[in-house]
Amino acid sequence: MECHLRSKELCSCGTVGGYFLAGRSMTWWPIGASLMSSNVGSGLFIGLAGTGAAGGLAVGGFEWNATWALIALGWIFVPVYISSGVITMPEYMKKRFGGQRIQIYLSVLSLILYIFTKISTDIFSGALFIQISLGWNLYLSTVILLIVTAIYTIAGGLTAVIYTDALQTVIMVLGALVLMFISFEKVGWYEGLQEKYSRAIPNVTIPNTTCHLPRQDAFHMMRDPITGDIPWPGLLFGLSVLALWCWCTDQVIVQRSLSAKNLSHAKGGSVLGGYLKILPMFFIVMPGMISRALFPDEVGCVDPAICEKVCGAKVGCSNIAYPKLIMELMPVGLRGLMIAVIMAALMSSLTSIFNSSSTLFAIDIWQRIRKKATEQELMIVGRVFVLILVAISILWIPIIQTANSGQLFDYIQSITSYLAPPITALFILAIFCRRINEPGAFWGLMFGLVVGFIRMVMEFIYTAPSCGEEDQRPSVLKDVHYLYFAIILFGLTIAVIVFVSLCTPPIPEENVSVILFVIHSMFISNIGNF
Repeated sequence: MECHLRSKELCSCGTVGGYFLAGRSMTWWPIGASLMSSNVGSGLFIGLAGTGAAGGLAVGGFEWNATWALIALGWIFVPVYISSGVITMPEYMKKRFGGQRIQIYLSVLSLILYIFTKISTDIFSGALFIQISLGWNLYLSTVILLIVTAIYTIAGGLTAVIYTDALQTVIMVLGALVLMFISFEKVGWYEGLQEKYSRAIPNVTIPNTTCHLPRQDAFHMMRDPITGDIPWPGLLFGLSVLALWCWCTDQVIVQRSLSAKNLSHAKGGSVLGGYLKILPMFFIVMPGMISRALFPDEVGCVDPAICEKVCGAKVGCSNIAYPKLIMELMPVGLRGLMIAVIMAALMSSLTSIFNSSSTLFAIDIWQRIRKKATEQELMIVGRVFVLILVAISILWIPIIQTANSGQLFDYIQSITSYLAPPITALFILAIFCRRINEPGAFWGLMFGLVVGFIRMVMEFIYTAPSCGEEDQRPSVLKDVHYLYFAIILFGLTIAVIVFVSLCTPPIPEENVSVILFVIHSMFISNIGNF
């Protein structure tokens, strides 16, 4: 197997590079498919459809925003990572700034984000779907799903994950498109959806409230900057901060591009992934809205007693929009296909996260603890660590059920908004600003962590009011949307990093000149070829 753009230690595909980066032998089409399926897991099917059912089209902007971020990944970020010869993103930070504390911190924070926003949400949503469709117990469903998923993730490494993702992407897209056409035919196509969604009011409401009414701006993407549930400045700018973290600095995504046999295939994978991310608006968000239009009493319920009876959560049942649609509209045979689609989405996203999590722990944490660890030891430790992650994630599932008014996607994005913007700020400055040094980077991250963590803790302490209750949360929660908070946190982190860097000695020229010269050369070359 020919080895392109990699260091000597990665050329053996039976070693760490082979397990964690698929021997850097992947071509563009499985990379693009894996980028799609790694992100569109069962959590996205349940969460996007649920938020679409509750609020309308605007949530689809989260998917469309990914298209430009994927282009940035292929043309700006991946050339930098490849030229640096790294396996993980924290490893790149170590090469850029020196020292170990930034590398270890980013590894630990990434693993925390995976637990709170990826693994636990995918497990919960997949088990919720099985509970609704097959009537199984939520936690029994969880255990069965994890056993099946863990077997080929632990056994095969990234090669098995990427090729499985490619197959599951085909199944996922085809099955979702079938349900989309059946749903639109049932509701009367787009005109029928507009009419029926605006009248999707449950029979049991709470007197003197309006929470049972569909939003008047449900079919608008750009919503009021103050009263909108997803304000347009947050959608354009705050979401861009989160998109850069997700698509350009997150190990789960970048690891797929780093497995490319050369830079051209990495770029091709980014382009294919960008095209595929256009589709969820049509086969996830709109079907979620159709589900509310057809089943307002269940999907749009507002009475806590009824909601608890329907889906087990008092705060609302919008999360059942997609599985409800499958169980009610699909013929028996096609219903089995859609169960396979959701299971494929769940397993593809979980396998990607498991593989990347084991990579981070083995390379950036365990290797620091045991500097003489063999490659075989690193692979064993990475596999065992997956089991620990799963156990912690399962314990977090009860929190997810009641967070953010029962809207899974809002929960995912809000947690990301509190923890990810400092990482985005640091990576952008690391690539584009030569003067940034290690103290500035570290203390900027610490500042961002403290501010974001305070907001996240407040979010769990002061829960959103139920329908008919007065909103008594502090102003920083009820008046500052989480996407606005992401913009603020991003800007403050940049200011701290720059200030501390200017107040401390620069990185010695001999330590930074070579890597930055390569980075800038690769960047200029790629912009010229764009």
